[in-house]
Amino acid sequence: MLQGPMGNFFNRVAGWLDEHDIAVRKINFNGGDWLFHRGLDATDYTGTLDDFPDFVEQFLVTHRIDGIVCFGDCRHYHVAAKRVADALGIPFLVFEEGYVRPDYITLECGGVNAQSRLSRSPMFYRALPEVEVTPPKPAYPSFLRGAMSAMFYYAAGRLLTARYPHYRHHKKFSIRYEARTWVRSWVRKHINRRRDKPVFEQLLREHDGKYFAVALQVYNDSQVTSHSPYNDVRDFIREVMASFAAGADSRYHLVFKHHPMDRGQRDYRRLLDKLSAEHGLAGRVHYVHDVHLPTLLRHSRGVVTINSTVGLSTLYHDKPLKLMGRALYDLPGLTYQGALNSFWNDECKVDRGLWRRFRSYLISQTQLNGAFYGRNFHTLLEEANAARARKLSKPLITSPALRDQELFEWDEAQPSM
Repeated sequence: MLQGPMGNFFNRVAGWLDEHDIAVRKINFNGGDWLFHRGLDATDYTGTLDDFPDFVEQFLVTHRIDGIVCFGDCRHYHVAAKRVADALGIPFLVFEEGYVRPDYITLECGGVNAQSRLSRSPMFYRALPEVEVTPPKPAYPSFLRGAMSAMFYYAAGRLLTARYPHYRHHKKFSIRYEARTWVRSWVRKHINRRRDKPVFEQLLREHDGKYFAVALQVYNDSQVTSHSPYNDVRDFIREVMASFAAGADSRYHLVFKHHPMDRGQRDYRRLLDKLSAEHGLAGRVHYVHDVHLPTLLRHSRGVVTINSTVGLSTLYHDKPLKLMGRALYDLPGLTYQGALNSFWNDECKVDRGLWRRFRSYLISQTQLNGAFYGRNFHTLLEEANAARARKLSKPLITSPALRDQELFEWDEAQPSM
């Protein structure tokens, strides 16, 4: 195990593996890792990032490791470890936030999101049988548990800096910064609640079906920094505003939805006001934070995002979707494939048959019923998950059409869940 979510989730995974006679070794990179995982058979890595590939290769060989487990595939150490794992032919399993939320988390072999090994061919999914997915059990994610885990993680990381002198975090690594953003997020949540209500009511009352929603993402999310052409979410906002001003019908409005986990870090109100004035869009651009997302999507004319999982919710609600980054669900028949400038006025319909097959396959092959900060960890590993995967995968292995067209390599691309 490399780095996991902040908290004790990897301890629970390790416990389950131990119950099934699978030995677990852990590599800790900072004080936060040590705090939560000191009870495991853990090794401290105190060297530099440049030296880590040699270290992890020796570690894998010496301890005869059969597979690597981590959370997120874009962290510095995980990127290096994946290269070594690929060279040695060792499976690289990645946990991530759920593609389908709130009651799922993601687990894939080889990579997640834009690096997922799922097929990008619509023909592959159209050849699948339609399989109804059993609704997940409530995962009961706890905001407080997640917040407290983050606080303790960053505090331990700060206190034990001398023990891990060369550690490089993938984001800001400061307890003061985290504490400040959590407090700011709480304050802004209550302020925005009052602001959002009249704006949202007016949108639904006067502009039902006449606005485009823009789903923003966390400013330093790896999906933005690693899987999009943007260096900053503000660059995305500027492009969308300029395109909307140039190409959208004057009847239409634009609604920017702030990401709830970015509430304490960023606020784009001044930028949006400035760009609205520059592009002559005063009165047609709206900014909301904590409105009910399904309602916002259902009453929209379409949605634009970089590669957020909100895109999957958009498709669920049968709304046109334009992606500006790389995503595993950016398929002809699901998302708009033309330029952004033409999206505002083109007719675009979601292929519902393709969507149902894609969603069923996505859930059965990559989603586990549970939450990183929830109560019911063992529901992640219920036999029902494996049964659904076998039920869906069996026709694929025996399908001559799929084999002949070489659309998919089953053994390499789809590990059994």
